[in-house]
Amino acid sequence: MRFKFSMSPLSAILRSQKRLRRSIEKAMPQFRLPEAPKVPKPRAPRSVLVHVPAFGSNPGRLRMLEYVPPVRREPQTLVVVLHGCLQTAENYHRGSGWSRMARDKGFVLLYPEQVQANNHNLCFNWFRPSMVARDRGELMSIRQMIEHSVERHGIARDRIFIQGLSAGGAMANALLVTYPDLFAAGQVVGGLPYGAARDAMSAMSVMKSGSRRSREEWGDLARAVGGEGKGTRPAVSIWQGRADRVVSPLNAEALLSQWLQLHGLDEKAAARETGAEGDALIWRDGDGKTLIEYRLLEGLDHGLPVIVRHANHKRQPYMIEGAIGAPQQFYETFIRQRIQAAGGQSISSPRSKRRSGQS
Repeated sequence: MRFKFSMSPLSAILRSQKRLRRSIEKAMPQFRLPEAPKVPKPRAPRSVLVHVPAFGSNPGRLRMLEYVPPVRREPQTLVVVLHGCLQTAENYHRGSGWSRMARDKGFVLLYPEQVQANNHNLCFNWFRPSMVARDRGELMSIRQMIEHSVERHGIARDRIFIQGLSAGGAMANALLVTYPDLFAAGQVVGGLPYGAARDAMSAMSVMKSGSRRSREEWGDLARAVGGEGKGTRPAVSIWQGRADRVVSPLNAEALLSQWLQLHGLDEKAAARETGAEGDALIWRDGDGKTLIEYRLLEGLDHGLPVIVRHANHKRQPYMIEGAIGAPQQFYETFIRQRIQAAGGQSISSPRSKRRSGQS
């Protein structure tokens, strides 16, 4: 049985007008009625990643992708984002929420991307000493990308931030430790401390069971590559799921030990914040600025916590939807506060501030 729906009065009128129009044009072809102008539908701005093929010697043989918003804020800000294993820059960009924030808030995104020729699972090689040594390997490739973006887009030197997930989190931590004067703050999600492994076999072991080192040993490993007394250390946000079956929460504890040592902070000096998603420990300086944030999330498996936007969007691998998003929290706690502290309220077109050789 088929159901028939009666035509609405408005639909009947429109159909009658179309029939009348065709009749007039058929009877008097010399008097064709003018076509109504077609109004193009407004398009929502697309957050498209652009491949940058030439940025330096690239000893780590990585790919560089960027997103530059149509309108940028002063001071110019850069966020470096490192994907995890079995991910690409594009699906991380789409699924994490960074694309929407960069478009709305006006900051530049830089995505270093791993290739299968380097690692079959697209993991950054955080466990290979040659890849995380200062000015060598993949670490140097990412440093060159950052310098390229800074020069091209006029990025303020004190407005460079970094976030990474899993292997990308371990690589982000390696960059924070090795170049402590380069970043204002970083976020490590489901990652590992610097110096946790020396090859693929030890990496698998430490991911599963953690590594037995003292707090002083973790600090010494970091100081050996980052140096002593070379300016301020970056602020760090550490996120870990209690239910993570890929990277043991023991690695988050080691990460925390490493950064407490680097900042010279007492473990007992933390302020505790309790929420529905779990507890957070916060260490602040004398001015109330967050130096270390440590979040252990209840029920979270291995992946990036992201805020649910709408039901019909395509889900990306290792993006775990919930009420809290790591990128959004990182922006609010670290990036926005530092931009506001610098008086960054005005908005400028990228064309209006273009300098020679910049875009």
